[in-house]
Amino acid sequence: MSAFDATRLDTPRLRLRPLHEADAQALLEIFSDARVMRYWSAPPWAAIERAQAAIALDREAHAAGRHLRLGLERRDDGALIGTCMLFNLYRQCRRAEVGFGLHAAAWGRGYMHEALVALIDHAFGALDLNRVEADTDPRNRDAIASLERLGFVREGLLRERWVVDGEVSDSAFFGLLRAGWRRGGAPAGPAPAATP
Repeated sequence: MSAFDATRLDTPRLRLRPLHEADAQALLEIFSDARVMRYWSAPPWAAIERAQAAIALDREAHAAGRHLRLGLERRDDGALIGTCMLFNLYRQCRRAEVGFGLHAAAWGRGYMHEALVALIDHAFGALDLNRVEADTDPRNRDAIASLERLGFVREGLLRERWVVDGEVSDSAFFGLLRAGWRRGGAPAGPAPAATP
């Protein structure tokens, strides 16, 4: 993988770009919201230092090509409204996991779908990946609907995988193959049968 520090992706309404120190407050506002973090594998962020540490980690990881996290900046007003990322990159297997989070005030407007189409196009195009994976709490119906709309197929259930603030939860596992992706976000052909 090449370094990611210069990656920029544009969509009709969004600019996907690396995070900067100046984004810390906006990032904290997004990820300190219990609604946004409800199904994450970590509790809501409690302090600005958590956002600053995430930005610093990204800078190192981008330079080394370890993960790619991009901020979702609205083109019309420059507001940072979320992030999407590719992580757990395995060059030999040409695969990575996808993760995403969106400010609650921006829910229901199609922003994340727009961002993920661009990110997955980039993953299967410029990054030459063959597979993108996602795991989510099976109760997170909105995330699952987003993944399935993109063509991800549920491949299994990992029982009691996470414990966050004392709450045990399962993890539904999804996969999307390059062969099942049509540039621009439409799944290519019929999806294989999902497993329970």
